[in-house]
Amino acid sequence: MKKKLSSKIYSFLLFLIILNSAYGQSPTETYPEDAASVEHVGVPKGEVLKFTFEHSKIFPGTWREYWVYVPAQYSPDKPACVYINQDGIQWKAPIVFDNLIHQKEMPITIGVFVMHGKVRAENGDSTLDRFNRSFEYDGLGDNYARFLLEELLPEVEKQKTTDGRAIKLSKNGNDRAIGGSSSGAVCAFTAAWERPKEFSRVFSAIGTYVGLRGADRYSTLVRKYEPKPIKIFLQDGTNDLNIYAGDWWKANESMERSLVFSGYEVKHVWGEGGHNGKHGTSIFPEAMRWLWKDYPKPVMQGESKNQFLSDILLPNEGWELVGEGYSFTEGTAANAKGEVFYQDIPNAKAYKVGLDGKVTLLPIDTKRASGTAFAKDGTMVTITSSWGGYPVKQIISYDGALKAKVVADSLGGNDIVVAYNGNIYLTQPDGSEKPSKLFLVRPNGERLVVDSGIKFANGLAFSPDQTQLYVTESASHWVWIYQIKPDGTLANKQRFGWLHVLDTAENAWSDGIKCDREGRIYVTSRSGIQVLDQTGRVNAIIPVPTTGNGQVSNLCFGGENFDILYASSNDKVYRRKVKVKGANTFEAPFKPAAPKL
Repeated sequence: MKKKLSSKIYSFLLFLIILNSAYGQSPTETYPEDAASVEHVGVPKGEVLKFTFEHSKIFPGTWREYWVYVPAQYSPDKPACVYINQDGIQWKAPIVFDNLIHQKEMPITIGVFVMHGKVRAENGDSTLDRFNRSFEYDGLGDNYARFLLEELLPEVEKQKTTDGRAIKLSKNGNDRAIGGSSSGAVCAFTAAWERPKEFSRVFSAIGTYVGLRGADRYSTLVRKYEPKPIKIFLQDGTNDLNIYAGDWWKANESMERSLVFSGYEVKHVWGEGGHNGKHGTSIFPEAMRWLWKDYPKPVMQGESKNQFLSDILLPNEGWELVGEGYSFTEGTAANAKGEVFYQDIPNAKAYKVGLDGKVTLLPIDTKRASGTAFAKDGTMVTITSSWGGYPVKQIISYDGALKAKVVADSLGGNDIVVAYNGNIYLTQPDGSEKPSKLFLVRPNGERLVVDSGIKFANGLAFSPDQTQLYVTESASHWVWIYQIKPDGTLANKQRFGWLHVLDTAENAWSDGIKCDREGRIYVTSRSGIQVLDQTGRVNAIIPVPTTGNGQVSNLCFGGENFDILYASSNDKVYRRKVKVKGANTFEAPFKPAAPKL
């Protein structure tokens, strides 16, 4: 007679079943071993050195171990390629590198295998260390890439091999690969995503592209951003984790589909394994062969299937530098000829870019103007403020001879736009917490407050038919919209455009805003130029070379056909040729095509 299971045993078995189901682990996993994962007689053996690092300023107070693999074939006469792996030595990597370098299936490569940081407890016997792994690995942003580039790799180059060879690492991103597993994998991808010119090859095993610290956004961001020159190898299994943060397997599938959609050079190996390194170890040699295939041919930028992006950008037309060495550039605007003007606010200077591309300094004192616009009669209209403590608050117009005239006194602001009918609108922020004001100045000089309440109202632009006014709210992730009434006042205010926010910021810090002739809305932000459709959805993001805090401050369409996109960013101004043409406020309003809903 069969005995009944006791309730305790039954409960324990049920617990094991639930646990196994929740964590998606397959009961057994066996994979073939690549010949490159096995030591072979006659293959020169590299050296592995161990060090610690505890002087990080980017991750203050952290201590970590790292190992450096130096192949036998390495000579300091030529800087070596680099592979960086998070979570220390994995994948039997030193053996794999020995074999692949010997077989010339990958270049002479120095491996840097680094652990995550931890802040060690004062008393390890009674208190716990602070583990920094999730913060460093799972978070988006450039902190970890900066840690590698500014701190760890320079530290590696201070070391020497046991036979006295100096360690010299290539600074060329085409010579660098980076990889890891789980959170270490998403960390590797983030480093390349943030610094594609520094890391061009990525190995990702059981990558954590889920909702721990924002990496679940990648499958969307990859589709919206202009493609970057990155080559990616992905591995995952159907029995990977499926827990509170998301489904690892489906997230990796989604990443792969997004990368393919956006034209990246990507390869994947899917299996049935769980959240462990077994499958990754098996296919690591294959991944290295593929990532270094055709080296030193550079990794190229792909062509996205994002039609919205393709409708804007021209192939092989990137950003080029217009000017640099300014203090802070803003107020980009084009006149009817297509000549572009911009302000260097702290130095009270303005510049003009001619149709020949040459930059000239205008012989005027701008009184630290921040916003620039052009009226139907060709006059240049600027807005000044108390920026940097300067007391002048005026709207000033300049005729063709640059003769100045005060349009409105004791009225300062941040940005300005002039309608075809002569109405002037301006934003007047009062910090990030206090409500801003929007002013209307009519051609007869009458001024009205037409709205208040937005926190740090900044850029503003009209729709092509000049019946809608878009206003950026820098202190949030919103672009607001207003309907313009026949008398110039505003109605039907609402949050309209939803912008992406960097992981390292609390807001998008949207600033300048313009429209093209099809009604697309271009917004400068910390993420670059975010382009919205007429329903307020970000369809595309165009990165801009940035300096300082990465902020792109303003933009406009210039050139003879208004098909050159200009962008100001801190101390520099850039431009690139595009397919679209800007909608000019000094031209008669027109009705664009209806949006796709």
